[in-house]
Amino acid sequence: MELRDYIQIIRRSWIVIVAVTLLGVVAAGVVSLVTTPIYSASTSVFFAIQTGGSTAGDLNSGVTYVQNQVKSFSQLATTDRVLQPVINDLKLPETTGQLASRVSATAPLDTVIIQISVDDPSAAQAATLANAIGQRLTEVVGELTQNGQTTSPVKASIVQTAKEPTSATSPNIRLNLALGLLVGLALGVGIAVLRRVLDVRVHGSRDVAEITDASILGGIIFDNEASERPLVVQVSPLSPRAEAFRQLRTNLQFVEVDEKATGRTFVVTSSVPSEGKSTTAVNLAITLAEAGSKVLLIDGDLRRPKVAEYMGIEGAVGLTDHLIGQAELEDVLQPWGAGNLEILPAGQVPPNPSELLGSKAMIALMKKLDKAYDIVIIDAPPLLPVTDAAILAKLVSGGAIMVVGSGKITKHQLEAALTSLQNVDGRLAGLIMNLLPVKSGAYGYYGYYGYYAYAGYTQNGGRSKKPGLLARLGRR
Repeated sequence: MELRDYIQIIRRSWIVIVAVTLLGVVAAGVVSLVTTPIYSASTSVFFAIQTGGSTAGDLNSGVTYVQNQVKSFSQLATTDRVLQPVINDLKLPETTGQLASRVSATAPLDTVIIQISVDDPSAAQAATLANAIGQRLTEVVGELTQNGQTTSPVKASIVQTAKEPTSATSPNIRLNLALGLLVGLALGVGIAVLRRVLDVRVHGSRDVAEITDASILGGIIFDNEASERPLVVQVSPLSPRAEAFRQLRTNLQFVEVDEKATGRTFVVTSSVPSEGKSTTAVNLAITLAEAGSKVLLIDGDLRRPKVAEYMGIEGAVGLTDHLIGQAELEDVLQPWGAGNLEILPAGQVPPNPSELLGSKAMIALMKKLDKAYDIVIIDAPPLLPVTDAAILAKLVSGGAIMVVGSGKITKHQLEAALTSLQNVDGRLAGLIMNLLPVKSGAYGYYGYYGYYAYAGYTQNGGRSKKPGLLARLGRR
């Protein structure tokens, strides 16, 4: 994946990333609060050589000797010979090994000083132990360096007694919170990336490009009120969504018609239900008619017809009635809007939709309509559940326009839908990305003016009694 892929992942999953990061910080805080505080106290022991000589050479030899031995002296601080008497004197309920795990003795380089530190849950006990171990170390060093003499040539003395610490050395709450933040952030980003890698859904044009090289005619942003106001080009003509349909109209007008396509009749379909094919079909038909084309919108979804409901017309009689010979075409066509758009509703739901759509009567109707209108748009059922759309795609002159709902289908479903078109030798005119997520700043200019300039339009294509703002100003 490229850098922009990771940026897109972070933008899409920022809630998950923030939640996991906060969880890491909270977990670090809880651990810090429940952890027993540990206090550390230190004492310093100084070592020197006792020699009868007073020359510079004697002094240097003594210092060198002590420096060479001080590392060994520091290791004595955690031995049983030093710690056991301390345990006995203080009556500690632990072994020398347990006490040694809390004791550290370090000798800074080129010095004759050993620093003894002790960690303990009690600040007072930590200081007491450090002083006791330091004192005992001086005694043990004296005993071990006598070499049969009455006095030891090495003199050890405490130069810095341990004092009771006022603050705990652990847990380090700030450090723990910082680590929790970093670990939570890393986990959050990792989870987001993993979800994207494992996600087989189609989200955008790059996912589509992995499956087909067909042209993407346009992209329609998501609108959670689409079911309540399906005719967005009428109720909100300057919104970004309406502008996207106009851009789609422009792109569709430039679709190349190859030798297989002799007209401008298109089937609008999708892979599965709920991808927005019907709302796309009706809004596309309206925008084409607004551009001056003579347009016919057919509800070819004979199983779940929606066009009549969306367009606000009577749908009891329509395509099925004409195909079975019960009504003339002129009797079932209904004009809509300013006059360039006519609608052929589905009519009664038949028991055999596939057979009816593939009948000779339907073939003859398509040839007739192809000559009578500039553009014919057919709203067809999804490709995967039924074969209706594949049958219609083979009949129409312009080909099929497939609506791809972002996040609604998997790549496998899209591939299967395209294969079903290929199996009947149906032509794919292009794809429309629908339900695209709204990005920050997407509304821009259009969102600011959209609800005022055209507030006077009604859903059925007419004008309301109350004119819009620009209409009141005498401007269109």
